[in-house]
Amino acid sequence: MRVQDETLLLMAHFMLGASRFCLGSPALACTHLEHAIALYDPQQHHVLAYRYAGMDPGIAGFGYYAWALWMRGYPAQARAHSDKALSLAQHRAHLSTLARTLYYDTILCQLRCDVPAVRDQADTAITVATAQRFALVQALGPIMRGWAIAVQEHSTEGLVQIRQGLDAYRSTGAEFQRPHLLTLLAEASGLLGQPEGGLAALEEALTLIEQTGERYYEAELYRQRGELLLLREAKSHPVQDSRDQHEAETCFQHALDVSRQQQAKSLELRTAMSLSRLWQRQGKRAQAHVLLAPIYNWFTEGFDTADLQEAKALLDALGEES
Repeated sequence: MRVQDETLLLMAHFMLGASRFCLGSPALACTHLEHAIALYDPQQHHVLAYRYAGMDPGIAGFGYYAWALWMRGYPAQARAHSDKALSLAQHRAHLSTLARTLYYDTILCQLRCDVPAVRDQADTAITVATAQRFALVQALGPIMRGWAIAVQEHSTEGLVQIRQGLDAYRSTGAEFQRPHLLTLLAEASGLLGQPEGGLAALEEALTLIEQTGERYYEAELYRQRGELLLLREAKSHPVQDSRDQHEAETCFQHALDVSRQQQAKSLELRTAMSLSRLWQRQGKRAQAHVLLAPIYNWFTEGFDTADLQEAKALLDALGEES
């Protein structure tokens, strides 16, 4: 009876943690996911992979926990828990779990802006999924690989792969993470100088958020919208205090509000950088420094990640200009 109770508790905490993460409550998600992974016994619970959506829920718990930790501002701890998930999946004779875990890690690599790792993990996930005909990962892998190609090479091939992957994913009937995936399409469109295409993708993502309540990436969606508006302005005839600049600032302020309400420190840092760069451009350097410094100084780990390195460089530049 005790074994059965622990299994039910594991499943309950995992489902609550995953749902809270998706709804945009990473701190509460961590509370439940910590309970789930504490209860997880690989020898005892691996059979659940055959009952739960083709994936071991204990290993999935490590994956969601890694995402939630990154959101909360702990990128090094997130990396460690995703590595644990990969290690567990590689020792289980369950290829569907392995394919999904590789995809989960690809998402974490994308959140950490580790572009080469995104491409490598996406390729590995696609290989495993294709061999076993796992349709979801066969669709998701090319989206992530396409994003990496767009970031690394600024190649339209990246956009093609993202769009093809999104179409394949939609054909499975899945809706989970589509706002996140559409935001990747928007970012890639911006990198390739296509702000209107990116803005259209974000409008679709916003509609989905309102329909499904999946808000964990909402702040980044608004931040990307602001960046695309500034890109559109730059491609036309940039003027001081343009309409697009005002609208972009409104997007950044809204993204800050959302990230702070969700206690998503990593997204708050990213948004603070976007708004600080805009204010720097407008001559508001002291104001930009006051905004960015406290959130950067909050972090205690992950200083090797792209976001924190970029934030440090921006703070140094703002300090020199002041």
